[in-house]
Amino acid sequence: MKTTIVSFMLFFCAVYAAAQTNYYTETKTFKENGYTYQCDVSHGLVKLYNKENKLTYVRQIFKDTKEVPGFGFDFDDVVEETWTRPKSLSIVNNAFTPEQKQRMGTQSVGICMYISPETGKVVEVDFTLATFSPFATIPLSVYRKIEIELKQQIWFTPTKDGKRLNYLMRFWMHRFKE
Repeated sequence: MKTTIVSFMLFFCAVYAAAQTNYYTETKTFKENGYTYQCDVSHGLVKLYNKENKLTYVRQIFKDTKEVPGFGFDFDDVVEETWTRPKSLSIVNNAFTPEQKQRMGTQSVGICMYISPETGKVVEVDFTLATFSPFATIPLSVYRKIEIELKQQIWFTPTKDGKRLNYLMRFWMHRFKE
């Protein structure tokens, strides 16, 4: 009897695991209903973004000097506020179903917002994940929903120094469980 139960459990787990389609294993373009996404895969990492993005592979520079600012500049590029981070996290959390969140476990997905230095609006979004991550089993429509909602609901107030840059950027590794 134990053997039968264990065999059934193993079969169920195998079927469940096989049913999780990994959408992002190779570089390709996804043409969906009204939008096109690019999936670039290199060394086990996926960069997923709207094909209309222009900043994904552009270096951040000062517009006046063309110099690269380097990591962790010594100035604030936006006016400090308290609402954008919790709102951004909420948008991402609400895009996933409870079952999807459960499957993600402690894994994370990188989310990068590119921000206009003139308007402070989010103009582009991209996602970074591992090809073997459970985030690679999430349908493109979820990432598209996050992109649209971040663009519609999140904005910043660029500082004088921030306006000197060709774009502003905010990046975080998102996870549902610690």
